[in-house]
This record gives sequence, structure tokens and C-alpha cells, in this order.
Amino acid sequence: MKNNDLSIMIGGEAGDGITRSGLLLAKAFLRGGLHIFGANDYQSTIRGGHNFYNLRVKGEEVYSQADLIDLLIALNDDTITRHESELVPEGGVIYDGEQAKMTPQRGDLKLYSVPLRRIVQDLKGRLIMRNTVALGAAIALLNYDLTLLEEVLRDSFEEKVADLNVAASKSGYDYIKKNYSADFGYRLERQRSGHKMILNGNEAMGLGAISGGCRFYAAYPMTPASGLLHFMAAQERNYEMVVLQSESEIAAINMIVGASFAGVRAMTATSGGGFCLMSEGFGQAAEMETPIVVMVGQRPGPSTGLPTYTSQGDLRFVLHASQGEFLRVVIAPGDVEECFYETMRAFNLAEKYQLPVILLTDKHLLESHFEADPFDSRRIKIERGHLIIGEYQGEEGYKRYRFTESGISPRAIPGTKGAIVLANSTEHDEYGYSTSDPELTTEINEKRFRKLSLLIEDLGGIETTKLYGPRSADVTIISWGSTKGPIREAMRLLKERGITANFLQILYLEPFPTSAVERVLDEAKKTVVVENNLTSQLSSLIREKLLREVDHMVLKYDGRPFNPGEISKRIEEEM
Repeated sequence: MKNNDLSIMIGGEAGDGITRSGLLLAKAFLRGGLHIFGANDYQSTIRGGHNFYNLRVKGEEVYSQADLIDLLIALNDDTITRHESELVPEGGVIYDGEQAKMTPQRGDLKLYSVPLRRIVQDLKGRLIMRNTVALGAAIALLNYDLTLLEEVLRDSFEEKVADLNVAASKSGYDYIKKNYSADFGYRLERQRSGHKMILNGNEAMGLGAISGGCRFYAAYPMTPASGLLHFMAAQERNYEMVVLQSESEIAAINMIVGASFAGVRAMTATSGGGFCLMSEGFGQAAEMETPIVVMVGQRPGPSTGLPTYTSQGDLRFVLHASQGEFLRVVIAPGDVEECFYETMRAFNLAEKYQLPVILLTDKHLLESHFEADPFDSRRIKIERGHLIIGEYQGEEGYKRYRFTESGISPRAIPGTKGAIVLANSTEHDEYGYSTSDPELTTEINEKRFRKLSLLIEDLGGIETTKLYGPRSADVTIISWGSTKGPIREAMRLLKERGITANFLQILYLEPFPTSAVERVLDEAKKTVVVENNLTSQLSSLIREKLLREVDHMVLKYDGRPFNPGEISKRIEEEM
């Protein structure tokens, strides 16, 4: 009997409620004190195609999806065809034998035919409720507490719809208990009352933005960042924000530059293609020294690429986007806690140093479901830097771009008494008037870059890198962003094989934490960079900043996230 460690996949067509079903099941497990991680995979279609949700549930903390499937819930034949080979030996399949035109061909599998469609028809429910019947059947196979799923259903739907779904889940549960007496071989046991949240990266980033004082959000929909727009729009009235769906990405970034110039913390989000359009406005914010926050959710390119899949191919792009030379901060969260807290911190850094900040994420991080303890916004105090509100009381006339030792100038907002506030996207003097004078041009450029030393000093007080595992290990894994979860799971697999590993997560990619990375590399016996791109952009960044090479690279660029077994196997081969 395998207890409290299970991988479940739910598959079907777009429109079958695949992701919603996986989330409902994950919530039921979380309420029973179990740990979960859920990842969804979908094609760029509104109806049809193939979608699936991969749910990992375990008695101890879990960081990513598994390599193989223990239980497959197949809502159509295509799911069986595609995923039968991914099932573990003697894995289980729940399917509608009355509707299926094919059955799994592997003789070792345990098959559970449940009349999903007929049960829904008998209940006079909508066809989409087949998935709820299947969830009830899965709960029965795992000997789990059905009441937890029923609670989730009642919390998720209005009363009439909830009643139907509860009845559907009970019918699926009862059908399994009545017709299949043999034990499936897996059991999920309720542990304690669950007090954790379940959310994805978009939601965590939205909460971080709101807690960080964001009061203007403008964006044009683009997968995988659209979820953040939807979240912010739903919260607009609760937090006195202005949330706009702009007519384009160009409009979105210019809107947030304008809102920030008016004194409001402002943010936008997009993917690589949208950020291409934003790059001129991004440079404008830098020239104007107007603080903005931009989230870039990566997906494969170039051009439209694979619009609903994941990638880490935009690192070099965001480091160098827009013409000219200017300071920026690039932060790459790796889980929902970092999405929340680093978004709060991004607004502080943008305003303190009057520059643009990029939050670099990807589809896998933004749309996967993580568990988390309740966030505490008190951990990060809002800091607005040299912002003047109300009245300017300087001895001399107000200079928006005053030359200071730190490079940070006093920032008044329009309407400030005693100050004429100018902003200019061409080169300018201290007041903000355009200039082409070579001496002034040199001085204003140097002024902007003088912020760097203070910024680096400020970042020295926070975790710009994180080291997981023992200080001394057989192999040091280096990476950034959403690879964090699969790497932490791979470390467990390597340990089982007698290989000790530690993991250096680089959270801040610009300014690059050269000293922190160098300390770890100096102690490393063997180094491996893990990335979701073809050219190992992090390896090239390490070469640029530290003048040293990593020993090995584990790369994946098919649009799918790493599975832990892929990483551990590749590292073991290199060892």
C-alpha cells in the first residue's frame, strides 16, 4: 500500500473544465492537511484540442509535478492514447467505458470504468459535470474523505450548482465502492486540518502588487500574463485601484509611465512579444527616471512561438531591452512566496532609485498551483524614496534631475506647491529642459549610473541568491525562476542515489550578485546550470560577470517544464 504520495492526471478537451477539476481536487487534499502542487497543460484552442492537469499530492512538502502518473482520469479517448505510456506499473485509469471507443492496451493497468455521462444525465446536470463524477470516483479509489471534496464544491459554486455537483461526486464515489472491491493500492489519509492557501503565480503577484501599494494597473491580454489582469480587475473596487485593459501593449506601458509621473505606483504585465512593443516606453521611463514595474511572463518564441507553453528564453532580452545604456533591476521569482514578496520589493526599488524594475517569470510559474502559508505584508515596509508630496521647501528652485552624490534626485509630483515639475524623454539638464550639450549629457548619464553603488549596497541586505542543501556537495546546481521546484525535487532523487547536491538559486539577475555567486562557485566541486532555453543564457551571464565557465548544462526547450527525474538523470550521467 502506497500512502500519501500520489500523482494524478486529469485529461480531456478544452472546455471540459480540466484545470478547474484539478484545482477542486487539490483544495480537497489541502484541506486534509496534505501537500500539493498542480500544473496545467493546454493547447492554444478555445474548444477541442488536448488539455491536462497534473496534480502531485504528498504527505510532505512537494515542489513540482512527478515524472510518472499513478492515476489517470480520462475524459476522452485521446487522453488514454497520449498518456497510457506515462502510467506507473499497475497504475489506475478512470474512464467512461460506455462512451470510450478504446480502452488502455497495457495489461498491467487497473481499469475503472465509470458511466460518467449516464450519471450526469440521470442527475439532469450539464455534461461538463462528468469531471465532478470522476473526482468522486477518484476519492473513493484513494479511500479519502469525500466530505472534504463536498465542502470545496459548496464553497466554489452557488447553492443550486453546488448541490448538483455534490450529488455528482457522491454518485461517482458510490459507483466505485459498489462495483470495485479490489484495493487500488494507493491511499490518501487525512492528516490535520489544512490552514494553507492554494494559488498560482499570477495571483501571488497580484496580491504582492496590491500590498505593495500599486494603485494603477494597465495591460493588454497576453498568455500567460492575462491571469494577473483578471485578478487585478476583480480586486479593483476593493482596493481603490484603477485597472485598465489597454488597446495595446504600447498604450499600457505609456499609461503606467504617466500614472507614475502623477505619483501613483503603477504596473503592467505581458509576455515576450508584448514586451517587444513596450521596449521604447521602457526606455522612456528610464530616461525620465520615472519608476515603473513590468512583469514579463515568458513563453517560447520567437514571434508567437508556442503561446500556451513555458520557456526561459527572454533573460538576455530583458537585460538589454531598449536602446542606450541605463540601470534596471531584474528579479526572477521561483515560487509563489517570492512572487508576493519580491513584487512588493520591486515597487520599493523602483521608487527609491527612480528606475524600471522587471519581474521575470514564465508560464509554468504563473499558472501552476502552489500551496503557501498566509503572506505577511508587514515583512516589507513601503518605501517611497525621495518623493515630495504637498509642498517643495528647498532653498533653490526645484530641479527634477538635480545632480546629487547618490545620483537620486528629489521627485515631486505635478501639482506640488513651489515646484515646476518637468519630465523629458530626450536628454535634459537638471531642470528637465532638453539639451545636447556634451558636458551636460556626460554628467546626466553619470548621475543616473551613480545610483548603482547605492543600489548594490541596498541589495546586500536581502537575499539576492539562495542556497539550498549542504554547503559542501558532490554537485552544485545553478538556476533561476520556475526551475526551482523541479530542482528541489531532483535533489531528493539524487540523494536516494547517493549523490549529494546543493542548489544556488539566483533571484536577482540585474544587478548581478557577482560576489554571492562567486563564493558558492569557489566551493563547488562540480557545477551544473539547469535552464528552460537552448543557449544556456545564465551560463553566458556567469561567463560575462565572473569570467568563468560552468562544468555542465542541462537544457530543455520544448515548451514544457522540467520533471525532477529528467534533471536527476542528466546530472547522474554527468557525474
